[in-house]
Amino acid sequence: MSMSRRAAIAGLILVPAVAIGVYIWPASADEGSVYSHDGIAVDGTDVVAYFTEGQPVAGLPAHTHDWMGATWQFSSAENRDTFAADPETYAPQYGGFCAYAVANGSTASTVPEAWKIVDGKLYLNFSTGIQRRWEEDIPGYIDSADANWPDVLN
Repeated sequence: MSMSRRAAIAGLILVPAVAIGVYIWPASADEGSVYSHDGIAVDGTDVVAYFTEGQPVAGLPAHTHDWMGATWQFSSAENRDTFAADPETYAPQYGGFCAYAVANGSTASTVPEAWKIVDGKLYLNFSTGIQRRWEEDIPGYIDSADANWPDVLN
């Protein structure tokens, strides 16, 4: 989704979460446990590329894999096949919802640029500013998010 469209949607439907300083992107029952828009997981970002290229890379509609009720896009057939063989290894924690928000008992959308691999697991955040907060106590926030997941989806 383009940033301008995302901002327009944010202005219409996002609810401020004063306690944690992020905006909540409500998870609906039809979205399942994966952050997606129009059924496309994590804004179409190739999650395997975080591990292999060390950066976010846009996925392509030509290379997709359906998993956990969402369509995941990849930049290559090789990355798609790698994901399909072992999705739990490459999928972001907490369904691609913001790790900081989940630690604080909510869900929030994420951006491809706010990411980190910790102990072989991919974590995404709402923004680079929120990521800086999350990085102040990564182990503590992971412990809290693990305790809250997946109950925050209810």
